Amino acid sequence: MTGQPVPVAPGVPGGPAAEEARRRLLTVIDSVGLRGGERLGAERDLAVRIGVSRSTLRLALGALEREGVVRRVPGRGGGTFATAPMVERDTSRIVGLPELLTGQGFRAGTRVVSAGVAAADPRCASALDLTAGALVLSIVRLRLADGVPLSLEHLRLPAARFPDLLEQSLGGSLYELLDERYGVKPAGAEERIEVRIADGDTAAMLAVAPGVPLLSITRVTQDAAGDPFEYSHDLFRADRTRITVRTYGRQTASGSARTGGRPIPLTPP
Repeated sequence: MTGQPVPVAPGVPGGPAAEEARRRLLTVIDSVGLRGGERLGAERDLAVRIGVSRSTLRLALGALEREGVVRRVPGRGGGTFATAPMVERDTSRIVGLPELLTGQGFRAGTRVVSAGVAAADPRCASALDLTAGALVLSIVRLRLADGVPLSLEHLRLPAARFPDLLEQSLGGSLYELLDERYGVKPAGAEERIEVRIADGDTAAMLAVAPGVPLLSITRVTQDAAGDPFEYSHDLFRADRTRITVRTYGRQTASGSARTGGRPIPLTPP
C-alpha cells in the first residue's frame, strides 16, 4: 500500500495468533493494492479470508490502526479503511504544494472551487498592508495527493498587483505562476498552525467525517522586498499530514522588523 515495509508490532494483544492475523492482513492489503480511503471489507469476510475468529481479527485490526496502516470508523457507513501515506510538510521551506507532493512521490492534483474578486476584510487588509475594502483576488482550491483530498485552501492576493491572474490556469503551482508571469517569488512567510474541527461542508469536500480534527494553517507570504502578497488559510487533513519544524541557532533579525514589532493578525476568518 505504501511501498514501505511496516515494522512488526511487538506485544500485540492476543499473542501470536493476533500477530499472525496482523501479518496476513498486511498481505491482503498489499495484494489487492488498496489505496488510502478504500475499504478493506466486512469483518466477517476478512475473518474468513485469513482464517481467524472475528475476535482475533479485531485485535489485529487494532494493532494496524495504532501503526497508522488502517483507520476504523464506527457506525452506519463506517468500517475499516486503508490509510493514505502521510505528507511531510516542512515549515522551513516555502514551496508550492505540487512541488512538495511530487518530491515525496505523490501525484499532485487540484480542483478550483471558486475564483473571483472581493473586498478585503479588515484582517485580510491588515495582513496584506492594504486599505480597508481594497480589492483582492479570492481563490479557493481543493488539493489532492494521489487523487485523494489533502487540503482545502483559501488564498487572497492584492488584485492590483496581479492583473489577469484569474484568466490564467489555476490548477498548478501558484508560486510558479506568480514567478513566471509577474516576477514575484516568495522570500519569507509567517504561519500559524492550529487545530480546527471540520464542519459539514468542509468534511464533505475533504472526504472525512464531520467533527474530525483538521490542521488549520494561516499564512502571510512576503516577497524579497518584504512586501506581503499572499494571505491564505489552508485546512489540511490531520490523518494525512505531518508537520516538520526545524529549529536553528541565533539568527539575524528578519524582515519582520520592518513592521516595528507590530503583530499581524493571522486568525483565520
